[in-house]
Amino acid sequence: MRQSRSRRSFAPIPGTEAPARGLFIDRWGTLLEMPSNGVFERFDKVRFVPGAIDALFRTCQAGWRVYLIGNEDGVARGTVRDEAWFEFEHALLEHLRGFGVSIARNYACLEDPHGGSGAHRKCSVFRLPDTGIFFHAQQCDGVQLRKSFVIGDSSLEIAAGTRSGLRTIGVRTGDACRDGALKVEPEVEVASLTEALELFQHSESFARP
Repeated sequence: MRQSRSRRSFAPIPGTEAPARGLFIDRWGTLLEMPSNGVFERFDKVRFVPGAIDALFRTCQAGWRVYLIGNEDGVARGTVRDEAWFEFEHALLEHLRGFGVSIARNYACLEDPHGGSGAHRKCSVFRLPDTGIFFHAQQCDGVQLRKSFVIGDSSLEIAAGTRSGLRTIGVRTGDACRDGALKVEPEVEVASLTEALELFQHSESFARP
């Protein structure tokens, strides 16, 4: 794990803000490398995709509103305690904040209507491939979905993004968009999150206001 370092960020001059664009990034397999046993441990045991944090910082500075998304099946099914997840989530967000990466919302679905355990055995519109996270961001944060993107490694987030009118980018880390859960293809497929984020820095078609 790299040591946290603070970076100074600057607020835009009032009246010059760009339209709210959301960048929805899957946690496991896209931002974070998948744990070897399929269940996350303590935060200090996880690894970020190489170069992802620096690329995220540049993306935030370019005016994108960044969201993390994903189903937390380990919590839903009782393999991971609720308390362990909340500690992990807090550590993850604090770590990113220390590198100047501001996360607008961390959408983590802890429910599973079929395999859930106890209070987590219920339906949720936030469970991918449902579309609740995107329309929640639209309603609460004013995010323009047609100007927004989702980046993920599985068909779940790609399908949810497509159904919500977002543009979609698949990465070849994690499940590499080969999980087979749903028959859907991303608009663009790249090697990793880092490469995907570089598109927003160097391609006008991805940097639209």
